[in-house]
Amino acid sequence: MSTVVFDISVSIDGFITASNQTPDEPMGEGGLRLHDWIGRDDANRQYMEEALGGLGAVICGRRTFDHSITWWGPNGPSGPARRPTIVVTHHAPDTAPENGVYEFATDGIHDALDRARAAAGNGSVCVMGGADLGQQYLAAGLLDEVSLHVVPVIFGAGTRLFENLPTDHLPLETLQVVETPAAIHTRFRIVK
Repeated sequence: MSTVVFDISVSIDGFITASNQTPDEPMGEGGLRLHDWIGRDDANRQYMEEALGGLGAVICGRRTFDHSITWWGPNGPSGPARRPTIVVTHHAPDTAPENGVYEFATDGIHDALDRARAAAGNGSVCVMGGADLGQQYLAAGLLDEVSLHVVPVIFGAGTRLFENLPTDHLPLETLQVVETPAAIHTRFRIVK
């Protein structure tokens, strides 16, 4: 069965967006700083290539899809790799990019995961984009790993990554730490 990984960039103080989000700046003022590490240098390019090499499918939320489609285009968040992207939503949009990789799951996170696993084959399933979606998968016990790209910036406000979780402790085992000047990439296995 596919490994299910929640993968997201985060500020040192735990925010996945900066404050003052607008339609023109969905990541908030200066929030795109969280993605500066992507392709920035050889170490970060290699990290991204390795991650994409094992990727089978992606799950994202509707808000992430709506805000990111202009950057992603028909290829989705995996770019030229064109991995299937399952969008969790209450209502599928009337239109999506032609020849795109998108499928819309309207029956909740379990439905989206079933679709992503079927599409992923032996590859991993990446849950990305959105604190709320990641928290839902974590609370439901559906994640195997958490992958954080900790960016050296302090936002002070914005969207907190782990705002609404149960109060129970969740033990993690460190699987990987890759340090670069632009981000520290950490991967943890959820101990079940």
